[in-house]
Amino acid sequence: MVTAVRHLGPNWYASVMGTAALALGGAALGVDGLRELFVGVWALSLLQLVVLLSARALHWGRHCDQARAHLHDPAVAPFYGCLAMALLAVGGGALALGRDWIGEPAAVALDSVLFVAGTAVGLAAAVAVPYLLAVRHRVEPGQASPVWLLPLVAPMVSAALGPQLVPHLPAGQPRATLLYGCVALFGLSLLATLLMLTLVFGRLVTGGPLPLALTPTVFLVLGPLGQSTTAAGAFADLAPGAVPTPYAAGFGLLAVLYGVPVMGFALLWLALAAAHVTRAWRQGMRFAMTWWAFTFPVGTCVTGAAALGRHTGLTVYHWLAVGLYAVLVTGWLAAAAGTVRGLLSGELLAGPRPAPVAPRPVTVRTTSGAVR
Repeated sequence: MVTAVRHLGPNWYASVMGTAALALGGAALGVDGLRELFVGVWALSLLQLVVLLSARALHWGRHCDQARAHLHDPAVAPFYGCLAMALLAVGGGALALGRDWIGEPAAVALDSVLFVAGTAVGLAAAVAVPYLLAVRHRVEPGQASPVWLLPLVAPMVSAALGPQLVPHLPAGQPRATLLYGCVALFGLSLLATLLMLTLVFGRLVTGGPLPLALTPTVFLVLGPLGQSTTAAGAFADLAPGAVPTPYAAGFGLLAVLYGVPVMGFALLWLALAAAHVTRAWRQGMRFAMTWWAFTFPVGTCVTGAAALGRHTGLTVYHWLAVGLYAVLVTGWLAAAAGTVRGLLSGELLAGPRPAPVAPRPVTVRTTSGAVR
């Protein structure tokens, strides 16, 4: 077991995020008769989180050199944002679904602990990873990747899931403080993401398609788009009773005036990402852990579309959420199947393959020596 976790990177938390998104997206649809199934999916995400936290603790304890190497690798360090989002997504699922199983008091306690921990880790990653990119990693503009968005999206997940704790706080200052704090996290993440997104889009346009194994990460751009729409809807849902009436009405306007155009852009990006993945598949793309990018980002668009359905009253957004959820289920099944196969074969936990050694050039000296 100790040897098996040596190469277990923070990117594995994406599998927890994907499973939690499957549960949260299903809950957002509000389909009668399927709630128990979604509770079971949430329980699976909780189990995944516990197992991965234990394995990663063992990784840091026994393979500290490899863990530090991950921090100094510009391709791996951004995945520390996945730890924060995994904590937050499972915590949010506890209050949305898990309360049916563990009871509301336990669900509130679990969500509170995971929300605080996830927000703290997310804020640390949002500062530390861009700092490392600037002063330690020495990356070039042509190396820009959608993966760089991961630590910056984590505070937006806090902004989207934090408001559901508002009713469980005392009325007055505590509720208003949490709600406005989530709004601050919304702005922090949104502005930082916009800055990074220009680099990512510029890389795609001027640098050509991503390598085949990284192509699914184009879907990561959907994360901040769908999650910010979800957050705006959550502010509107929970503002009444937490902030003065004029501000509560303003949050209702924000949910629609912000969410509608952003969801439109998300659909444009979904089509662009699908085109990139189709091209990569035709050129031989095969399973990699990056396939989990097909899950959580799409799940945020499901919850975002569902929020727009509530606040606009338009049926089209409900059916959009249903269609996106079908995409989410397909992506989750593909990623989960590939992960299980990779675990059973041992390929996913194996170390990187050593580069092939070039054959020694034949010279007069080596030829004559062989003859002797």
